[in-house]
Amino acid sequence: MLTPADVHGVIVAIVTPFTDSGDLHEDALRTITSYVLEGGVDGIMTTGGTGEFPSLSRDERQRVTRVVVEEVANRVPVFAGTAACSTWETILLSQDAREAGADAVIVTAPYYFRLPLRSLFQHYRDLARSADLPVVVYNNPLYTGNNLPPELIAELAGVDGVIGVKQSNPDLGQLVELIRLAGDRISLCTGIDSQFYPSLCAGAQGIFSTAACVIPREMAELYAAFRAGHHGRARHGHRRIQTLNRFLEYDPGYVAPCKEALRLLGLPGGRVRPPLPDLTDVERAAMADALMELGLLKSGART
Repeated sequence: MLTPADVHGVIVAIVTPFTDSGDLHEDALRTITSYVLEGGVDGIMTTGGTGEFPSLSRDERQRVTRVVVEEVANRVPVFAGTAACSTWETILLSQDAREAGADAVIVTAPYYFRLPLRSLFQHYRDLARSADLPVVVYNNPLYTGNNLPPELIAELAGVDGVIGVKQSNPDLGQLVELIRLAGDRISLCTGIDSQFYPSLCAGAQGIFSTAACVIPREMAELYAAFRAGHHGRARHGHRRIQTLNRFLEYDPGYVAPCKEALRLLGLPGGRVRPPLPDLTDVERAAMADALMELGLLKSGART
């Protein structure tokens, strides 16, 4: 059973590849999983936003996690995204994740309805009691409409089974306050790639990262440099990868840029499922330029 000490470093949020006809592409998923493992990540998150969970059926969500678990073969922890609007469905999806072999679940707040804080607390408490897997709380108010303030997350840190937090509130001050309130009771990670190094400096234990799906080695090297006390190297790495990060933090979606970057690198990310938009030709060219700037793509390689 995972503990807070197991939630650290670079935990990659991976894409869900689809075939040209829109079906789940299991072979491509295995390829992406192998790619990020070779890049040195410390964990893998399935069926999150990067994995297009709102576009997946219940069966597909379980299949994705099962394929990744098989490919990982116990080398790193697998965190399955099991968010849903209702508590009962979140518990059901979490039980599916356990059956698929996940090591923990990671769950955003319910979305659509604006909920009082006590309802949000009860949602996570009931999940932790019923999931039979450790729970990572995922705060992403931009997409859920329900912010989990530091005081609430600190209270959740006292619930048995809650082992970590992915903090994707863009206000870095909320992460700092959460670190003050929760201390070492749970692992506190950022979910914002452009805040990786600053969050580590503030006391975060790692990151749940979309960028690491494209540049796992560079993200792992940044973390290793920080851990070794080489702050100049870590800062340089952080500034360098911002070239890519700026494509992964905008609406209407960061998934298409991630999949396009993978395609340019020769990896089978596939296309996004509607209604998520594909990139325009101008956006594709800009992504190619960014990868060339990072030295990952040869000049002129845009197709």
